Amino acid sequence: MKQIKIKCPAKINLTLEILKKREDGFHDIQSIMQTIDLFDILTIKLEESNNTEINLSGTSKDIPYNEKNLVYKAAKLFTETIDKNFKIDIHIEKNIPIAAGLAGGSTDAAGTFLGLNTLLENTLSDEKIDKLCASLGSDLNFCLKGGCKLTTGRGEVLAPCDFQEFSLSLIKPKELGISAKEAYTKFSELENKPNLNMTTKALNDMKNIKNYLHNDLEIALLRDYKELQAIKNAYPASIMSGSGSTYFILEKDIEQKLDDSFWIKTNLKSINYGCITSTEA
Repeated sequence: MKQIKIKCPAKINLTLEILKKREDGFHDIQSIMQTIDLFDILTIKLEESNNTEINLSGTSKDIPYNEKNLVYKAAKLFTETIDKNFKIDIHIEKNIPIAAGLAGGSTDAAGTFLGLNTLLENTLSDEKIDKLCASLGSDLNFCLKGGCKLTTGRGEVLAPCDFQEFSLSLIKPKELGISAKEAYTKFSELENKPNLNMTTKALNDMKNIKNYLHNDLEIALLRDYKELQAIKNAYPASIMSGSGSTYFILEKDIEQKLDDSFWIKTNLKSINYGCITSTEA
C-alpha cells in the first residue's frame, strides 16, 4: 500500500467581480485569488484492487464521507480516467470551515488529484490534471496552482499576478454557511449591480492591494444577514471572501469585538503555492 500526505490551502478573493451569466448556468467572473496558510490535510492510501473502492473518513462532523463529497468525486474521476481499479482510503483533517467562501471542498478535491497522480508516478500530464480540475469545479485549478492569480472564465482560467506577502485575519459566523448558488442568485436579483472594475485597478497597483479589496457578492448578501452586518460593523475594513460567509482583513491580529458565536483566526499569511505534498512544506 502506498501513502502520501497532501496540504490543501484555503483561498481568499482579494477582488471578485461578476461579469455575466453564461449559457452553461455559471457566471463569468474576474477575480484576484490568493492562497493562505490555512490547510486541510489529506492522508491518501492506495493499493491495486480488482474493483475500485473509495473510503473517506475525517475529523469534521459537517461534511459527508460518501459520493457527495468532492474528494470522492475526484478520486472516482481519476480512476475512471486512467481506467484502473484501486482501493483508495482518504482521511480528511478538516481545518478550513465549510460553506465559507474559502474553497475548502475545492482545494481538497484538487489535492486528491495531486496525491493520486503523485502516488502513480505522474501517470497523467499536468494538462490532463488541469482538465480534470476544470470539469469538477470552478476553483480547483486555482487551488492546485495557488499563489496569486487573476482568475477569469468561471474561475478556471488563470494568469499570474505579482505576489505580495501580507498577514491577515479571518472572521466567520460559526453557524452561518452560504452556498455559491444562493450568493449568485441574490446577485442576479440586484437592480443596481456594481461596475467598479476594481480587479483591473488592483492589477495595476498590486503593492497597494488594500486600496482595491472588493467583492460583488458581498453587496448582494450583506443586507440579508445580521451576522455579516455585525462583522462589517466591527471591522469596517474587512471584505467577504468568495460567496461567504467568511470575511478577511489584512491585519496580523485584530481586537476581539464580537461574541463567541463568531470564529476568528488570526496571524495567517499569504503563500505563493497551492496544494503540495507535506514533504514540500
